[in-house]
Amino acid sequence: MGAMATEIPVESLQEEATCPICLEYFTEPVILECGHNFCRACIAQCWEGPATAASCPQCRETVQQRNLRPNRQLANVTEIAKQLCLQAAKGAGGERVCGEHQEALKLFCEDDQTPICVVCGRSRAHRAHRVVPIQEAAQENKEMALHLLLVLGEMILVFQVGGRPECPLPYFTQKQTQSERQKIVSEFQQLQQFLEEQERLLLAQLEKLDEEIVRIHNENVSKLSKQISHLNELISELEGKCQKPASEFLQVRLNEKQSATHCQPCPSIPPPTPPGLSSAPDALILSPANVTLDPDTAHPQLVLSEDRKSMRWGDTQQQLPNNPERFDFWSCVLGCEGFTSGRHCWEVEVGDGGGWGVGVARESVRRKGEISRSPEGGIWAVERWRNQFQALTSPVTPLPLSRVPSRIRVCLDCDRGQVTFIDAGDEAPIFTFPPGSVPGGRIRPWFWVWPGSRIRLCP
Repeated sequence: MGAMATEIPVESLQEEATCPICLEYFTEPVILECGHNFCRACIAQCWEGPATAASCPQCRETVQQRNLRPNRQLANVTEIAKQLCLQAAKGAGGERVCGEHQEALKLFCEDDQTPICVVCGRSRAHRAHRVVPIQEAAQENKEMALHLLLVLGEMILVFQVGGRPECPLPYFTQKQTQSERQKIVSEFQQLQQFLEEQERLLLAQLEKLDEEIVRIHNENVSKLSKQISHLNELISELEGKCQKPASEFLQVRLNEKQSATHCQPCPSIPPPTPPGLSSAPDALILSPANVTLDPDTAHPQLVLSEDRKSMRWGDTQQQLPNNPERFDFWSCVLGCEGFTSGRHCWEVEVGDGGGWGVGVARESVRRKGEISRSPEGGIWAVERWRNQFQALTSPVTPLPLSRVPSRIRVCLDCDRGQVTFIDAGDEAPIFTFPPGSVPGGRIRPWFWVWPGSRIRLCP
C-alpha cells in the first residue's frame, strides 16, 4: 500500500514535466502569455508558416507577439522528476531502466521486440506499435517456451521409439511423409480446380462487358447518323431558301415564325459514356448555382470579401458575435444557398498551398467545438491537408492524382443523394459519394481554409 502511494505522486510529477506536443520530458521549456508550457523546438515547429499571429496549441488563445520566455523553474522540476522516477524504479526492484528517459522498463513493444518505459510508449516512435505490460509479455513467452519444451519432448520420444528393433525408424518416417504427400497433392488439386472456375467466371464477365461496349457504341453511331442526316436536310433546305428572291425569302421567314410554336426541337444526343464514369455526363446537365458565403456562419479567423465570393485566413481573430450559427473551432463557412431537391453545381478556385476543403454539409451540421469532417458528421467533401489530397470518408480516401486541381466543380444531386467532384480544368472526375450517401433535408455548400490559403467562388 505504501509503495502505491509513493508511485502516484511520482507519476503526477512526471505528467507535469511532459510536453503536451511531443509527450516527452520538456527540453528548453518556454512559457506563453496564456500560461501554458512547451518545448522550444515543439512550439517553433507549430508556428511555422507565413502567418504573423500565432495561437496556443492547447487553449487556442491568440498570442500577439512571439515572445518565448524560458521557464527555468520548470526545467529544474523536469530534472527532479527524472531523478525521482529513476529512484522509484530502483526502489521497486526494477534494476533495468530506460537509457533515454531513466525510467523503469514496464512495457514491451511487440513490433520491435524490446522492453520500453512509459514515456517511450507515448512517444512517436512507438505510438502506432502494439505495446503490452512487460509482465503480460513475459507470461506469453513463458507459455510459448513451455509449448516448445513439450514438442521437443515428443520429438525425443519419437526418436527413441524409432531406434528400437521392433519399430524401425525408416518405416515410421516413410509412412509419415507419404501421408503428408497425399495431403499436399489433394490441397493443390482443390486449389487448381478453384482457380480454373474463377478463370472461366472472369472471362465470361469480360465477354459480356465487350458485348455491352459494342452495343452502346452501335447505338451512339446510329443516333449520330440520324442527327447528321437531319442536319444535312436542314442545310439543303436553307440553301434552297437563300436562292429565292428577297420578298419571297422574307415571306418564308414570316411563315416559319408563325408556325414555330408547333415545331418540336430535335432530340439531342448525349456524348458516349466511358465505362465506370457514369457521373460525368450527369454533371453536364446540372443547374449552375450562384453561391455566396454566409457571414453569420464564418469562423472569426476568416475574412470574407465584400461580394461574399472569396475568403482567406486573417492575421488576427475578428471580434464577432458568437451566434449559434457560427463555427468556432474549425475555420469553416457555409454558403447562403440551401438545396432540398433538384441537381445543382458550382465551381470553386482553390490555392496551391496551405490547406482547404470544398464540399457540402447538412443544414444541421454541428457548429460549436470540434466537429467530425466526415459523412457521419454531416459533411461530404474533398480537401488538401499537409500535402495530401483526399476525400473525407471514414477513414479518409487518398486521391492519387498527378496534380491537385486548381478549380473544382461540385455537383449535388439532391434527388439521388449523390455528390460528385470534377476537375473543371479537364472535366476529369475526382471523386463521387455514391447515390444514397447524402440523406434528405436541406443541404448547403461548405468550405474551410487553413493559414496561407484562400478560395474563390467562380462566376
